[in-house]
Amino acid sequence: MAFLRFVMLLALVVWIGGIIFFAFVLAPTVFSVLPTRHLAGQVVNRSLHLLHWIGVVSGIVFLAASMAWSAATSGWAHPLALRHLLVCLMIALTLTSLFVVSARMETLRAGMGVIDDISPTDARRLEFNRLHGWSTRLEVAVLVLGLAVLYLTAPGLE
Repeated sequence: MAFLRFVMLLALVVWIGGIIFFAFVLAPTVFSVLPTRHLAGQVVNRSLHLLHWIGVVSGIVFLAASMAWSAATSGWAHPLALRHLLVCLMIALTLTSLFVVSARMETLRAGMGVIDDISPTDARRLEFNRLHGWSTRLEVAVLVLGLAVLYLTAPGLE
């Protein structure tokens, strides 16, 4: 049982920790040290893509370990337990960010070339900025949900 709890917590820590590191360390750092915003955007885009996949895999690992733990401790997997539903929502938001928002941003970015060379009033840049806002909101939502799941999962807090 302890191993399953460990795997559940590890999956959450990897996912939540990745989001926190990305938002507060990686993105601000690359935009402050790389010579161009375009290059920094490429690093952030690639990193976010990898972070999304880490999140999806972590979510699946969490669900498998959590349902196995529930089955072992109560005789039933409890697929509709709040923590499972929240993780499914986290995965759905992450996939939306990856395949809808980020994909559209990448298409816009490819069509614009260097985004800083595009007028701030250009429709493509305005759309890019709008999508960036949605990307940020989705990541914040996943982080908040992840913290809620961590609270529901931490030993002694249930």
